Amino acid sequence: MDPALPPLNAAEVRVLGSLVEKAVTTPDYYPLSLGALTNACNQLTNREPVVSFDEADVVRALDGLRRKNLASLFHGADSRVPKYKHAFTDQFLLTPAEVAILSVLMLRGPQTIGELRTRTERLHPFDHLSDVEETLQALGARQPRPLVAKLPRQPGTKESRYAQLLSGPVDTTATERALPPESATLTVRAENERLAKLEEETAALRREFAELRQQFADFRKQFE
Repeated sequence: MDPALPPLNAAEVRVLGSLVEKAVTTPDYYPLSLGALTNACNQLTNREPVVSFDEADVVRALDGLRRKNLASLFHGADSRVPKYKHAFTDQFLLTPAEVAILSVLMLRGPQTIGELRTRTERLHPFDHLSDVEETLQALGARQPRPLVAKLPRQPGTKESRYAQLLSGPVDTTATERALPPESATLTVRAENERLAKLEEETAALRREFAELRQQFADFRKQFE
């Protein structure tokens, strides 16, 4: 990481994390239009905290990322609207495992090794917790600047959490004030994650149907 690279603000972190996630999970619909990227930032699941960005918020974040050479405007021959892509892996030489870890940390904040293993499954499956820990250690030892840090263990918890450092040093006093979620909250989050996966699959089918319908309409015009 370039030591002169300014820290990302919260909106830039959310936009970059969303671009990195969608590049892996929905490659057929990537790069993303502004509307699709805004929806990705505002997902009700797999996001902590949940936000309600409008398109102007996303554009401002994109402008900041583009100045930092972390995002770019995509000019495709088949694109009817402007689309955006990340340049995260152009700036940093990262393994798929490291990309998955950083994406989830950007989208969901500090997490334990177990949480990271579960939440990165769609991006990159880790066979063992030790694999996650090794990846975190590699990210934390990067030079000239580490990309993740291990946080002090919170009172009443058994495991330490890890945080991304793209947005600068972590305010540990703020993280210490956070309380572990109740079991009911964890159950609801798991249900929401399953629903989110179904919603993504449904949205992908709808986009595919719309594209097929447009192709059929274009084909019919050739004979009119």
